[in-house]
Amino acid sequence: MMIDALVQLGLFSVKMLIVAVFILAVLAGILAILSKGKEKGKGKLVIKHLNQKYDETTEDILSHTLPKKLYKQFIKDKKQQEKAKKKSEERTKQIYVINFHGDMKASAVSQLREEVTAVLHVAKPNDEVILKLDSAGGVVHGYGLAAAQLLRLRAHRIPLTICIDKIAASGGYMMACVANKILAAPFAIIGSIGVIVQLPNFNRVLKDKHIEFEQLTAGEYKRTLTVFGENTEEGREKLQHEIEDIHQLFKNLIKENRQQLDINKVATGEHWLALQAIDLQLVDEIKTSDEYLLERSKAAELYELSYETKKSLLSKLSASANLMFDTLKGCSQYLAKH
Repeated sequence: MMIDALVQLGLFSVKMLIVAVFILAVLAGILAILSKGKEKGKGKLVIKHLNQKYDETTEDILSHTLPKKLYKQFIKDKKQQEKAKKKSEERTKQIYVINFHGDMKASAVSQLREEVTAVLHVAKPNDEVILKLDSAGGVVHGYGLAAAQLLRLRAHRIPLTICIDKIAASGGYMMACVANKILAAPFAIIGSIGVIVQLPNFNRVLKDKHIEFEQLTAGEYKRTLTVFGENTEEGREKLQHEIEDIHQLFKNLIKENRQQLDINKVATGEHWLALQAIDLQLVDEIKTSDEYLLERSKAAELYELSYETKKSLLSKLSASANLMFDTLKGCSQYLAKH
């Protein structure tokens, strides 16, 4: 009886989930129609004052560790320092902190361009930009655009420091090399200055199955290598020349911005840990981003900038529908097994 009741309860739950998914799908469809033609991807710049965060942390710890008398004196001294700073007419040095978490498509470049533009509206040559970079690289055009965005800062003579805590390889290093200064955590992965193209070819499989593949192109080299067609030596040679040209442009960018290193020694596609990379002059200093930010906060005001895009109601509904679908699938599998 208990098993039958559980099965009935499970079936009822599945039915309710189906109804809910259907309702969400209908709502999503209606919203998609209504949102056509409206502006998409609206975002806003979020600013965090890191000095304030550090001060609050310090204050919180001292409130628990210092005797009351000493803690009160600390608060009094702090308020006096803040008053003196407000009275001073001298502009405090500003440091703008940006985060870049890279993927294969360099999709974070859309946020980066907004953040760089925001900095250029207010930054002075005696200020600084710190980019916390984490990327194993990806598509050339995406990371080429990311590096170009950072070069906008250099063109306006805004000092750029790049901090690498985990990895800046391939396209990631393409971005890093344009900095005035590169800092890296001891075991961060650096380098991989090379270009790779790889794709499967199913032409033999299609032939074995007596399936013909046709591809029409205009232009001798419109398609060099193909996934389904028969590749030729001419096509391979053409693509090899193309990736060698890209590699040379990559090397030229590094040589232009880091003249101190031996480009032929490092542009082999290899990667190194930062402790090794410093000897090759791929990085300038072994230091974590946390250490550097805390150090700089003693003499400047640090502001972390992030351009955040609001998720539309449609995307939220889609996410909810996907979650319900996964739950429904799990329930179905459970009932099938039991």
